[in-house]
Amino acid sequence: MRHAKHTFKIGRTGSHRRCMLANMLKSLIENERISTTVAKAKELRRHADRMITLAKRNTLASKRDAISKLHVVYNELSTKEARKVKAGDKKCYSRDREVIGKLFGPLRERFIARNGGYTRIIRTADRIGDSAPTCYIEYLK
Repeated sequence: MRHAKHTFKIGRTGSHRRCMLANMLKSLIENERISTTVAKAKELRRHADRMITLAKRNTLASKRDAISKLHVVYNELSTKEARKVKAGDKKCYSRDREVIGKLFGPLRERFIARNGGYTRIIRTADRIGDSAPTCYIEYLK
């Protein structure tokens, strides 16, 4: 029996589902609003709220946990890139580093006084091709 086993499979294998949710989470953190189907948004909301909860703890363990859930890859910087970063040019960093910085920076500060309910789902029209219900998922202001 599957009592208390919440996994919404979204019709994908486990590895595909984890990678898809990690990419959607990165996009949501980076842009603060994305368009997707309602089924994916409902599953993404669970993970997005947990990311904010991890950021609010602001410990080394929570940063490592967020990094593993977002599948962040820290590529080593070459010496030339390291000099540019030291001079103030952050363009050498990958998108992943910026996402972690934003999660533990501005998003953490925005929700520090709020107890849950960090995201909102706004339904839009059905998609043209397959008539799937679409929506926007966004972090609250």
